[in-house]
Amino acid sequence: MPRKKTPARIKYANGTTYTDEKGVKRKRTSAKGTKRGDAYCARSSGQKQTEKVKVRRKAWGCRGKKSVRSGGK
Repeated sequence: MPRKKTPARIKYANGTTYTDEKGVKRKRTSAKGTKRGDAYCARSSGQKQTEKVKVRRKAWGCRGKKSVRSGGK
């Protein structure tokens, strides 16, 4: 029986852990509305819009190349 594929919104959600290229476990975090968030949003805006990128941009609160704290327009 094939395994069910985990949805990207769960696999890449805030608080989930991953192993980096050096083998160190890391926790996914985002900081909406900060300079760090703006940098992430600007950097990821030019990437191919895969499911992972879409989920992470939503977690960072990206609106275009800026990160916003609230979800409003």
